[in-house]
Amino acid sequence: MGNRLLLFIIIVLVSITGQGRGSAQGRVRKPAVAGMFYPSDFQALQRDVKRYLVNVERTAVDGRIVAVISPHAGYTYSGQVAAYAYKLVAGIDFDDVIVIGPSHRVDFVGASIYDGEGYETPLGIVPINRELSRKIAEQSKIIEYIPQAHAQEHSLEVQIPFLQSVLGRFGLVPMVMGPSWNVDVCRQLSQAVIQSIMGKKVLIVAISYLTHSYDYRQVVAQDRLLARHIDQFDIDGLADDLRKGRCQACGGGPILVTMMAAQALGANRAGVLRLTNSGDVTGMKGPGNYVVGYMAAALYQTAEKSGEGLTEQDKRLLHQIARRALEDALTQGHTPEPRPVIQSPALKEKRGAFVTLKRHGRLRGCIGYVEGIKPLHRAVEEMAIAAAFHDPRFNPVREAELPDLEIEISVLTPLKQIRDVEEIEVGKHGIIIQKGSSSGLLLPQVATEYRWDRKTFLEHTCLKAGLPQDAWKEKDTRIYIFSAEVF
Repeated sequence: MGNRLLLFIIIVLVSITGQGRGSAQGRVRKPAVAGMFYPSDFQALQRDVKRYLVNVERTAVDGRIVAVISPHAGYTYSGQVAAYAYKLVAGIDFDDVIVIGPSHRVDFVGASIYDGEGYETPLGIVPINRELSRKIAEQSKIIEYIPQAHAQEHSLEVQIPFLQSVLGRFGLVPMVMGPSWNVDVCRQLSQAVIQSIMGKKVLIVAISYLTHSYDYRQVVAQDRLLARHIDQFDIDGLADDLRKGRCQACGGGPILVTMMAAQALGANRAGVLRLTNSGDVTGMKGPGNYVVGYMAAALYQTAEKSGEGLTEQDKRLLHQIARRALEDALTQGHTPEPRPVIQSPALKEKRGAFVTLKRHGRLRGCIGYVEGIKPLHRAVEEMAIAAAFHDPRFNPVREAELPDLEIEISVLTPLKQIRDVEEIEVGKHGIIIQKGSSSGLLLPQVATEYRWDRKTFLEHTCLKAGLPQDAWKEKDTRIYIFSAEVF
């Protein structure tokens, strides 16, 4: 009787274990490139990743890490470069990690998020945050599950062992982005991410090779150009140079999506941690050798407050820059060259800024950068010219008007999305209202000038966006506030 009971228990346990393992395997993405791109043995993989991380001195970043960029070649080639990105986030507590990589085998527009319960490497299985994955997918019609995009894709897979080694427990959102992307696709995907993770502790990882070429010098030159865009957090410039072929990145789409999302989540600084290529790694740089670029970078939020702390000298110099830009454009047809040497750190910071032109107290033009995408002195220079010549509400400014032009400069703080309109302080805050593709902005001084209350201010911002005046009450309307130092 005792033997029969023991046999019965064993059969039941085997049955239960087998069912659990079978269902888990059916919902877990198995390794596809283990043994090729990285070791398939647990101990060997653990040893290699640890060695790469130990070889990196942790870079000091004065701020909160929002995202990193990593390459995806075999570990022999780019594992050491990737370690620069992952060493930076080691030990930081993230609830989830969104990994965005390029598709190398399937052509489609948009993105595919793996529809499973786990992602396996020789180091174990990482659970997928299915709720967050579903939430992101629901935000955009160009996100769907495409099984072929994940089956043999290596770009995401090679990142997971590093994440397992430096973060421990976290939820994963594995997103593969189609190679047929444009800026609009990138913005849609970034918005889907932003709207889904506001208020959560999430790390975003963008994955990409850089330039591929048989010419080592071309790889170095193009990769330096791309790295300059990263260092300057220049999203528009990078998108333009990628589109025109001045630089290359198979994960150009993932990089742009990540930069857009990181910026909206508060990142105001970016830095390249390591830039190299396969020629540097192997020593094979001569004619006939195929060379591929690798980069690790970080996007982060510093503690400094943009738009504050300008000295009177800073303000005077900004006015001089704006007026000189207008004078040169009106009298000589170009922007000032050479530009003044900027010594003030505050004027070198990337800040949002508006330039308002008035003549005899009446508005003559107003255009600006909402977010800090360029150094403040450059933003003011460019927006002064834009306000004079490119405000669609007015005819271009004429040279005869120049002596009568008044220049007002508004330096903005970072945008903050709000859920409760009671947070809006009239006279202190400007407002941005977005719904769908419509967007409207009014500066803080507008409400003060017209003596509006909060409700009237919201209504006029809706009208500025081309929306019904009560659109601010609707659930899918996003409201952002900012402050401005006006002088």
